[in-house]
Amino acid sequence: PGSGAPGIPEGGAAAPNHGHTNGCWASASRWTCGTRPMADYYRMSHIVGGVNAHLGAWPWMVSIQFPTATGFAHICGGSLSTPQWVLRAAHCFVGQNFTTDWFVLVGITDLSQATSEMQKHWMRKVIVHEHYTNISSGFDIALVELDQQVRCGHHVQLACMPDVMLRVSQLSECFISGWGVREARSECPMAPLEAKVRLINVSLCNSSLWYRGAIKRHNLCAGYPQGGIDTCQGDSGGPLMCRDNCANFFWVVGLTSWGRGCATAKQPGVYTSTQHFHDWILYQLRTFRFAGASATPPTWSPQHVSHTPISHTPSQETMPAPTASSISGFCSFPVRVLVEFTSRVQELLQALVGKKT
Repeated sequence: PGSGAPGIPEGGAAAPNHGHTNGCWASASRWTCGTRPMADYYRMSHIVGGVNAHLGAWPWMVSIQFPTATGFAHICGGSLSTPQWVLRAAHCFVGQNFTTDWFVLVGITDLSQATSEMQKHWMRKVIVHEHYTNISSGFDIALVELDQQVRCGHHVQLACMPDVMLRVSQLSECFISGWGVREARSECPMAPLEAKVRLINVSLCNSSLWYRGAIKRHNLCAGYPQGGIDTCQGDSGGPLMCRDNCANFFWVVGLTSWGRGCATAKQPGVYTSTQHFHDWILYQLRTFRFAGASATPPTWSPQHVSHTPISHTPSQETMPAPTASSISGFCSFPVRVLVEFTSRVQELLQALVGKKT
């Protein structure tokens, strides 16, 4: 599309087919991401705080389910970063007693109602950032490998993760969503809530009357100075999403990490910046893609959620030059188009030189 939103035509949207009709790929070499096929159908252009999300409102959002004495329950949210990997907060895993019964629900809104759009995938592997020790130390990010790829459709789409080219601070239309509680110490709802929030200047958020230096350079703050709207328990790992300033698609710019209380004045939600960890995400996905996916789901043990066996630090790591296929859904869409255009021009010039010789 000319607007820059991958995979969705411009103009009004008719009622979409509710099956898994379209895939995760806009072409053979790259994924589409950040689009909400059901949004135009429901006319979800203006979202206010604390309302229930429509079916398919945020199609990259997933629910992590764990076994309880009476069945299963939601523990954290996450975002589909590729057809087989989910991005979420590290603190959701560390200290938990994992079993192979943990699974991910994709394409679901109301947790009490199974629909034909819902997909259930077992968790195969968990990669916690190697520098994560506790939630206050930062590096609160992790990747989850699913047992198989999801089927993309109107209710299941991949998230766009910003690279360094995107000016996140200039994004003005941002939202949070999740199955978190409405207020502290209450029960989680079956349907996710969604609310519009503002990105808050990190320096202000870190000032003496706010978080007093607790905010790290890889954090974002979002909410309102006066409070009233925030993420709460159960929203951990869920996405902070901002609409692109030039096109109708969304970036997942943050993962819900922590906060003090719920919707307290001068205590907004604190998020892990996905832009800051863009290279880390790519490194992990390349490492496991080249190593090959796990053949069978492993038996869970504390080692599966301990630090990954990688000795590098972000400053020491030399990343390969990005290409249209390697950066896939993670690259800023205008940059991705420019990379592809440059590659095509180079191919054309080589062809012309070949004809002359």
